Amino acid sequence: MTNHIFIIDDDPELTDLLKEFLESHNYHITVFNDPVKGVNGLLQAKQISYDLVILDIMMPGMDGFQILRKIRESSNIPIIMLSAKGEVSDRVVGLELGADDYLPKPFEPQELLARIQSVLRRVLASNS
Repeated sequence: MTNHIFIIDDDPELTDLLKEFLESHNYHITVFNDPVKGVNGLLQAKQISYDLVILDIMMPGMDGFQILRKIRESSNIPIIMLSAKGEVSDRVVGLELGADDYLPKPFEPQELLARIQSVLRRVLASNS
């Protein structure tokens, strides 16, 4: 079974690279990176069943923290936050709001892959 990952990030270059990299590791990827994606991404996340969300913090419109809050109102889907905001306080806020992991930019794709695998293993173990 292929896991379906939803990426919400306003950097098309990054999302293209992540999509290609993660698909090469047998993940199905859906990307939202348009200027109003905060709202569009949130709506899409609630309509389709995903196994994990990768969510940027600094975006136009609704930021990643706002999207995280909205998703957590109705879902416990695993969420990994990505952000150029690497301050400890930002990581703590993301984790306190319900993110399962937080990876500051820039990052190595292999590290993100390892974190995705780790989070999905935990979810699978807790659902067994």
